[in-house]
Amino acid sequence: MNLALRDIRHKLGRFLLTCLGLSLLLGVVLSMIGIYRGLVDDALSLVRAPAADLWVVEAGTRGPFAEASRMPGDTREMVARIPGVAEAGSVTYQTVETHYGGQTLRLQVVGYEPGRMGGPAAIAEGRAIAIRHGEVVADIRAGMALGDRIHLGRDDYLVVGLTRHHVSTGGDPVLFLSLRDAQDLQFLPKPATYRRDQARGAPPPALDTINAVVARLGAGISPEEVSREIGRWKHLGTNTQAQQEAILVQSVVEKARRQIGLFTVILMTVSTVVIALIIYTMTMDKMRDIATLKLIGASDRTIVGLILQQALAMGLIGFGFGWVLVNLVADRFPRRVLLMPEDAVMLAGTVVLVCVLASSLGVRLALRIEPAAALGG
Repeated sequence: MNLALRDIRHKLGRFLLTCLGLSLLLGVVLSMIGIYRGLVDDALSLVRAPAADLWVVEAGTRGPFAEASRMPGDTREMVARIPGVAEAGSVTYQTVETHYGGQTLRLQVVGYEPGRMGGPAAIAEGRAIAIRHGEVVADIRAGMALGDRIHLGRDDYLVVGLTRHHVSTGGDPVLFLSLRDAQDLQFLPKPATYRRDQARGAPPPALDTINAVVARLGAGISPEEVSREIGRWKHLGTNTQAQQEAILVQSVVEKARRQIGLFTVILMTVSTVVIALIIYTMTMDKMRDIATLKLIGASDRTIVGLILQQALAMGLIGFGFGWVLVNLVADRFPRRVLLMPEDAVMLAGTVVLVCVLASSLGVRLALRIEPAAALGG
């Protein structure tokens, strides 16, 4: 006879209600872990899209994602002539806001040269940009469909392709433009500003400006060797793909990681306290039953097993409910929730450890109960 199971059946409603409340707490913990995973994966999707081996940026900067980086447009030709560089492409990055579908839409605009590096990693629907002006490829999170038109700057653009999971570190959908369109959008002043600058004799704006050059190296070529060669010019900086990803995570995602980690620790602490209080309360409710078990010869091991099994059942059932709940609502979160199997296994192990620790309070109370208490009034 399993005493823990019989006790749960006797008070099934309260036990299931407790498991439901605990599942909400553990569901939030899972959501926090998934949001962090999604945040990092989304952030790295933008830097991984070009499939580059080397990033060439303005000297003294850490790249287009951590800080501003501007270079002349002909930098790509110079990089392409470096020994060991198999392919190179110019890119620009900027954040814009526009109106679409009656709402304000915030977008991360990436400019690249069609036919060269820097475009989307893959097209989910439609096709890539084929002409230098008037076409865009958008991520599906922007809510656009093939054939739609969106107004950016001075022009309207036709949506010819859709991507998946191409978003910025802030969760904004990515919009891919041709390099010329992106340069006009980023560097061409508004008509009123342009007329004012012309009236005061200001030089015309430098439109042929880029934020970075992405390069793919030949087989067997070391990125460090090419970086040293480029560094000799003294007016350009370089980052390998691994360095650029590390900079992005450390500079942009680090604070979010710490904050989400702090909330996760707090929620796990709250879960531990909740389980401990519930187990302690359940133990107090059956003090006479435990005393009776001791009176008829039940060992302390049996009593401890009763409490520990109830705590583990509560934690694992709550974890299971939480896992199902998060999977059901994950697609409705404003940010992407990426649930990894290894995270679930790790959290399940943590829940088991928490249940064991939380049950210690109830175990201590149960071991102090005297058998004579079963004969009291």
